[in-house]
Amino acid sequence: MQLKPLGRSDLLVSPICLGTMTFGEQVNEPQSHAILDRALERGVNFIDTAEMYSVPPRAETYGATETILGRWFAARPGVRQKVVLATKVAGPSRGMPWVRGGAANLSPADIHAACDASLKRLQTDHIDLYQIHWPNRNAPSFGSIYFEPQRDAEYTSIHDQLEAFAALIKAGKVRHIGLSNETPYGVAEFVRIAEAHGLPRALTVQNPYCLINRQVDNGLDEAMHRLGVALIPYSPLGFGLLTGKYDERGIDDPASTGRMALFERMKQQRWGRPAALAAARRYNALAREHGLAPTRMALAWCYTNWRVASTIIGVTTREQLDENLDAWGTTLSPELLAAIDAVRWEIRDPAQ
Repeated sequence: MQLKPLGRSDLLVSPICLGTMTFGEQVNEPQSHAILDRALERGVNFIDTAEMYSVPPRAETYGATETILGRWFAARPGVRQKVVLATKVAGPSRGMPWVRGGAANLSPADIHAACDASLKRLQTDHIDLYQIHWPNRNAPSFGSIYFEPQRDAEYTSIHDQLEAFAALIKAGKVRHIGLSNETPYGVAEFVRIAEAHGLPRALTVQNPYCLINRQVDNGLDEAMHRLGVALIPYSPLGFGLLTGKYDERGIDDPASTGRMALFERMKQQRWGRPAALAAARRYNALAREHGLAPTRMALAWCYTNWRVASTIIGVTTREQLDENLDAWGTTLSPELLAAIDAVRWEIRDPAQ
């Protein structure tokens, strides 16, 4: 894998990014460090985390992933300089009272305090890419598909958020900013306000993108392309549904070690919808018909997509990491791509 510029920046990143939300819950610290070592050994220099990780979120593990990463950096002098580090400040409360007391707003003071806390846990003096984990305003996200105007309320404006990020950049604590779980409107508005007021421009958007959730293709891709904002998609394997591990017994298999089977909370989300598993089974069968493992097809579809700058993968073992990295370089035939699109025409984005 060759490093390439991330969007309109001087950050050189691998086309595969290691997501770390399993570290501190499904993966203990020694295992996490082993995965990180292996990723670096195989050319992955882009690492993504968040203040609210690990997942599923709990008060007991809030900040655990950043802490694990910080200890990894501390134990390996010189490694931090080789890594492009991304983390995220949580948006307004989504049932997590342990994050800023469950506040329904993300204020400039919150952004500054969260950044300082992340820097301390990560044992670093700067964050390369600091992202807003989800919109501060009322907006559909995490499986909500409708905008509901009646839920609008007072919130810190995009302008004031950008002012806070500008101060962090001026202080040398942050190099670039990004968005996550954003809408086309949100991306365009962040860019418009930044350009109008000389404030930091969003470099990236981190949204889900996979065969069972192609919401990016419904207008967000045009906005990002025309505005020069890079896509760093997460969940390219649809929370494991696109690996084939749930094909036979479903997500309620007591013998499964996958997060969909382990955590009841996950089953209540978009990835746990029966339609999502039904669609995943169709894509997995299609992969096998073409002589490919489902994981390889799903990842290759994302890795080779023109919309994608760097794909975020999440793993729980070094073996999974190697499997995901080994899919790099796989080319899908025009016939297979056409068959994938034919399934999507029939079953539209069930995990949106």
